[in-house]
Amino acid sequence: MTPRARASSSAVKSQNGHSATRRTVIIAGVANIVVGLAKLAAGIISGSSAMLAEAAHSAADTLNQVFLLTSLRQADRPADDDHPFGHGQERYFWSLLAAFGIFIAGAGFSVFEGLLALTRSQHENPLAAYVTLAVAFVAEGISFVRAFWQVRGEARGRREEVLEHVKSSPDITVKVNLFEDSAAVVGLILAALGVGLGQLTGSPVWDGAASIAIGVLLVAVAVKLGMDSRDLLIGRAADPEVQQLIRGEIESQPGVDALLELRTMHMGPDSLIVAARVALNDEMGADQAEDLADEIDRKLSDKLPLQLNVFIDPTQTRQTRQPEADRSPGRDAAGARATP
Repeated sequence: MTPRARASSSAVKSQNGHSATRRTVIIAGVANIVVGLAKLAAGIISGSSAMLAEAAHSAADTLNQVFLLTSLRQADRPADDDHPFGHGQERYFWSLLAAFGIFIAGAGFSVFEGLLALTRSQHENPLAAYVTLAVAFVAEGISFVRAFWQVRGEARGRREEVLEHVKSSPDITVKVNLFEDSAAVVGLILAALGVGLGQLTGSPVWDGAASIAIGVLLVAVAVKLGMDSRDLLIGRAADPEVQQLIRGEIESQPGVDALLELRTMHMGPDSLIVAARVALNDEMGADQAEDLADEIDRKLSDKLPLQLNVFIDPTQTRQTRQPEADRSPGRDAAGARATP
């Protein structure tokens, strides 16, 4: 397969992955808009702080879907002179903004509204809240199943457990959707408990506590997503399994005596830089050394569904040194005159 064909194959795989991710984001966004409006109406009618907190949660999630769709569009731009490795890291930047959105718009409002609810009287009409919660469970459940289905498919393709894949995957966009949908389902359970216990006891404390608990949940999600985005933005290496595969391919090449150093860095979920310093045996000529990177690139592209940028720094195994007796005073080991 020629380099152009390999690049085309990687691009097709990347586009297929982007299309699946885009569908997941759109489904989540539509669900958030519908459910958010219903939660807001129920919160106003019933006076439930937990429902208003959930409305804020849905508003933050809807804003985040806009961020994530923007990240997909920006990341699809081709490489240029200013960004020779492409724009894949746009995914991480916009995901970081999404984490801030969850923290400020969702968690901040939920905690504030919960504290205010502790001083209010019991809400009068919980029926609207119950109906909205039922509708929200259906909508958020569909969105969660879609996100989980995509993550499970990716994990199966990499022969990993789902939890391990979520932990190690460089596709932060899918991770944001999965975490948001998981938090939405848990938040609905908390809101239902707050409304129900408040109705049974007649105390506004339960409703306010549920709102505060939703805020704490969103803080945890925002911090986790923010840390993952930061980790990828500053340059995260490939997974140990991928590094081991790369190491094995390089060391198996004819003429390579040893892999002295290997460094990798994700430039996006679908792009990886590979830089290796290798020791070549003395029989390998200059022309063969030049072909080494192309051969490694070809083999790695066949095994990894990534857009690769491979850089090989070759050095000869044997270092020719001038005998001590042949050195003239004032000259270094290479025979050049030493600088005073």
